[in-house]
Amino acid sequence: MPESTIAPSGSGGISDLTIAVFGLGKMGLPLAAVLADAGATVVGVDIDEDVVAAVNRGECPVNEPGLQSILSDHVGDGLTATTDGTDAAADADVMIVLVPTVVDENATPDLSPVTAAAETISTGVSAGDMVVLESTVPPGTTSGPFAETVAPEGLSPGEDFVVAHCPERTSAGTVIRDLTESYPKIVGATSDKGRRAVASFYREFNEPGVIELPSATAAEAVKVFEGVYRDTNIAVANELAKACEEWGLDAGTVFEAANSQPYCNIHDPGVGVGGHCIPVYPHFVIDGASETPLLETARAVNDGMPDHTADLVLSLLRGEDVAPAGASVLVLGVTYRPGVPETRFAPSLSLIDSLSDAGVTVAAHDPVLSPEAIESTGAEHVESPLDGTWDAVVLVTGHEEYEELKLAALRDRMRTPIVVDGRAFFDRNDVTEFTYARVGDGTSAVADHV
Repeated sequence: MPESTIAPSGSGGISDLTIAVFGLGKMGLPLAAVLADAGATVVGVDIDEDVVAAVNRGECPVNEPGLQSILSDHVGDGLTATTDGTDAAADADVMIVLVPTVVDENATPDLSPVTAAAETISTGVSAGDMVVLESTVPPGTTSGPFAETVAPEGLSPGEDFVVAHCPERTSAGTVIRDLTESYPKIVGATSDKGRRAVASFYREFNEPGVIELPSATAAEAVKVFEGVYRDTNIAVANELAKACEEWGLDAGTVFEAANSQPYCNIHDPGVGVGGHCIPVYPHFVIDGASETPLLETARAVNDGMPDHTADLVLSLLRGEDVAPAGASVLVLGVTYRPGVPETRFAPSLSLIDSLSDAGVTVAAHDPVLSPEAIESTGAEHVESPLDGTWDAVVLVTGHEEYEELKLAALRDRMRTPIVVDGRAFFDRNDVTEFTYARVGDGTSAVADHV
């Protein structure tokens, strides 16, 4: 294989490189900015013309703390954006793919964005170049369909140019920090020389360093297993929480005591999980391995929590002689995570559907979403939790803003003062004027309705 263009730390390094980052979304644009900040010449590639135009104007199309400042420092001087991936690949020494990977309506992994990027790169890759897939993918993708697609005629991946996997390990809201100082990068490649070259590259800007794995497939598995671990353990917590509801126990109290033993780490239960990661990555294993009953059960448990929460709301309404068809329920928080304007697989969506199917009139409030985004869920948008008259309020997302919610004023707006807390968010001492139920707490109003 020709020598890689990547020089070891201290001998040229990243400042001598031209890097093309394919995908300028929530993870790709911050990576492009961090690389430019480290001294590289970076071209960001995206199929969305509006995103490209915004970046070239120095405007940040991604809501991520710290990103706008870096863009302002480097756009036009070290960082540009384009829709022409072929030219970007031809000019680059390093090509990094960070486009979405999702599952379709049948929970089957959809790799079309990844293969489309690979096809574009194949028109510009040269001997000695480095191509790194950072998108989270089913194990076997990098050395299989990705390598096959990215290789131009006459060049062999792993022999004539580097093909590697280095999964992104970032979280919305802390992406800049996570790219540079939170965790080691994971690197695996289709050749030993390629792995060493990619590891040298990432050590240039990631302070915790690199963990080198023996293959690209092993690197893919690391990221997928991280998500599977969380999904499975959250499912255990949710199932135990429902048992606590039946037994008149508070799951939070029991879990805290159990976790005082160092070998126990029961997660927090709640109304469900969402986002691009935890609900998605288990399917990469389920789809690719022959026996995955535990993972399939965990998915079913977590996907069922919004319905469980809706059943609790409906039961409490009936307990107050309020028919669901005549009830008005407010959902507090639509996003899957506090402070992050993202609704992908958010449990609020299923909760809203379940309540609506029962005839409930559902309204929703979320401090980080637009009215249009909220109304696209099927719920009515309200500017303030105090703008309507409610029979029940259910908290789905514990946004910081709800810490300032005037509960006494909310109580005055309610025909029946029912609060269902899907995240153990409220202090019990503040909700004594409500019929208050926590998911997983059989000592609250749940006890009379399970």
